Amino acid sequence: MRRVLSGSLLSVFLLSAACLTSDSAAAAPSLPDTLRSTAASLRDEALQGTRAFEIVRSLTVEVGPRPAGSEGDRRAVAWGLRTMRELGFANVRAEAVKVPHWEPGVSTGDITSPWAQPMVLLPLGGSVATPDGGIEAEVVSVPSLQDLEKTAPETVRGKIVFLNKRMERARDGSGYGETVPGRGRGAIVAGKLGAVALLLRSVGTDNNRTPHTGAMRYEEGGLRIPAAALSNPDADVLEAQLASGKPVRFHLVLGTRTLPEADSANVIGEIPGREKGDEVVLLGCHLDSWFPGTGAIDDGAGCAIMMEAARRIGALPQKPRRTIRVILYANEEFGLSGARAYAEKHAGELPKHILAGESDFGSGRVWRISSSVAPEALPLFDELAKLLTPLGVERGDNEADGGADLSPMAPARVPLIGLSQDGTYYFDWHHTANDTLDKIDPKDLDQNVAAWAAVAYAAAEMPGDFGRGPEPARE
Repeated sequence: MRRVLSGSLLSVFLLSAACLTSDSAAAAPSLPDTLRSTAASLRDEALQGTRAFEIVRSLTVEVGPRPAGSEGDRRAVAWGLRTMRELGFANVRAEAVKVPHWEPGVSTGDITSPWAQPMVLLPLGGSVATPDGGIEAEVVSVPSLQDLEKTAPETVRGKIVFLNKRMERARDGSGYGETVPGRGRGAIVAGKLGAVALLLRSVGTDNNRTPHTGAMRYEEGGLRIPAAALSNPDADVLEAQLASGKPVRFHLVLGTRTLPEADSANVIGEIPGREKGDEVVLLGCHLDSWFPGTGAIDDGAGCAIMMEAARRIGALPQKPRRTIRVILYANEEFGLSGARAYAEKHAGELPKHILAGESDFGSGRVWRISSSVAPEALPLFDELAKLLTPLGVERGDNEADGGADLSPMAPARVPLIGLSQDGTYYFDWHHTANDTLDKIDPKDLDQNVAAWAAVAYAAAEMPGDFGRGPEPARE
């Protein structure tokens, strides 16, 4: 039934509606105009050129490969301390971390029959060595880890398992998550089935004879079999020989060794806040790398991006309200040692970490911004995200993981930001000898700096905050 309001009632209704609209507008989160203007200036000026490429060039040229526990790792810590001081950071320090120390040694592989050919491979990080003289055995091919888990033991007992899953190329790197479990757990599963070694098609999207290493693991008390990754072209040759129907034999020699834990450190520098110095916006990256390349894209680029973004904020006439803390984490690649140490040492401070993000996906341009903040803070984060619209960055979801080094902070529900980079070609070079400086476009680095400088400044300067992140998912 339609009811007509009297004039007086209609006036009261309209007045009440206007008041509610006004109150809602007043309560809506908003970034102050002066903040927007400064963030936009940081963004636009970075596009005109930054020091980021100079920073990553210095790291790759003066330090080079820096696996956890190595001499390169120690040089990298010294480099980080020196460079942060030169860039004007305050409170520069090294926080000690114990890290694993594993060395790849010299490794070789050959198909011995039916058609003998040398193969190009690398040991997987953490693999045990082969016995003196190596291992020679027949090869059995399995399409994926899931298929291996369903394989009868008699099929692989005494043989070398060849996990032959190809990684798919994708801008968001999603093919990595679908393929990398074979690298991480393949040796565990194959060992339980009685295999004598594991060969893996490299977890990478290239067709170069540059195999991709990366961390693998064993179960406590379980059988430890040697594990290595073949370059994709060499995996193709092995696949073709197996397709002939003839028995294929392979000779594998891995000269790896595991040494006692070594000393390393998280390298930390800050832009101290002018009013709320105890509240922290954390910008993370990792300082270590794998052994074959110079760690330019993984993760020298990320370190350069975060250091330069913070440096530019620190050069403003007025520092932001909150502290911006840059952390060059130790040993991300081989167990998150630095990340775990930081979360433990700074546990009492984590409730005052108002936002954290990590750059660890090469140097490709940022194309998406995601969050993990309190639901009621999403409108405020949306305001922050709009600062990146001129860079061609789209708004993502509220399920950002922030980066591997931030995962140990999950119980403290630290709000997270994720700036997704274009990873179309990242896995052509990831964990290979081709991870070198020439793969980086300085202009792409500048776009990353522009994005991080704008959002980090806004988060450090804004009047409100993002609450606490959602409850971590329970397994």
